[in-house]
Amino acid sequence: MNKTILTGIRVNGELTLGNFLGALLPMVRLANQHSKDHQVNIFIPDLHTIISEIDGNLQQNILREIKYYLAAGLAVNENVHFYRQSYVPAHSELTWILNCITPMGEASRMIQFKEKGGDSANVGIFDYPILMAADILLYSATYIPVGEDQFQHLELTRNLAERFNRRFGEVFTVPLKTADQVKFMQQDAGLRIRDLLNPDKKMSKSTPSENSKIMLSDAPEKAAKKIMSATTDSLGKIKFDLFNQPGISNLLQIEALITDTPLQTVITTWAGQTSYGDLKRKVASSISAFLSDFQQQVEQIPDQLVLDLLASGEIYANQVANAKLHQVQKAMGLR
Repeated sequence: MNKTILTGIRVNGELTLGNFLGALLPMVRLANQHSKDHQVNIFIPDLHTIISEIDGNLQQNILREIKYYLAAGLAVNENVHFYRQSYVPAHSELTWILNCITPMGEASRMIQFKEKGGDSANVGIFDYPILMAADILLYSATYIPVGEDQFQHLELTRNLAERFNRRFGEVFTVPLKTADQVKFMQQDAGLRIRDLLNPDKKMSKSTPSENSKIMLSDAPEKAAKKIMSATTDSLGKIKFDLFNQPGISNLLQIEALITDTPLQTVITTWAGQTSYGDLKRKVASSISAFLSDFQQQVEQIPDQLVLDLLASGEIYANQVANAKLHQVQKAMGLR
């Protein structure tokens, strides 16, 4: 039986270049590499999305995100499945069941809740990691490409799967440990596109300043201007050093990823040069060319193609998820 790779990106707003280069593009490459002998589940976590305010129209955000996968070069075959989380009711039911074997103390230690929790936080923020565990365990997923900020949630998923299996029998596939996930992704766990104005932080769509981030919908000339105003340093020498020169290092990393050039090649090309302006102009030109081509490809993808992919993917997802949920219910005596 083919192993399953599972991933999803929230659709609460437009994606940044950081989301694209750090999460979506690596997933496309991983899917294209493994979809001949793995199931690849790319789900739309719309239930996760509604725990916070949504920028734009949720349904349009969903269609746009899938178009981004396609425009990024995802090769769709019979093993690649798109589906909306809320269109598979088993996600919600398994979440409730997993809630009932999760101690409050364990759930309250999750970083996301500790950072965003409090009396005014909605319960969804507290329960988010349990829903994530259900997303994974319903499909017996082995590989879950996630960023560092989700490693703790992945470990919780492993804990819940092992706890359930001990109490009720071997029902769940336990996902690989985070170290093995990173090895499978063949990606540096530290990959993180930085904020253009404050390169000590990652690029985030929630940052108020527009100049701190490049959105995939930005006009190419607008994005180029943001690169030209990016924060660098006063050292006067181009070197890849994330600790001492995070701004310069960020530009070098963006240039490598956006032009599909090995990072070491870009580093060698610019090593020892002193003109930050020349580097910015080169990166600005690369960003502009990329966005112009990418946005044109997105525009050419019809909505109906996306809706057809979702329809077929949701038939598959419901069949797999319902079968696993029934196993869970029988093990617990609910069926």
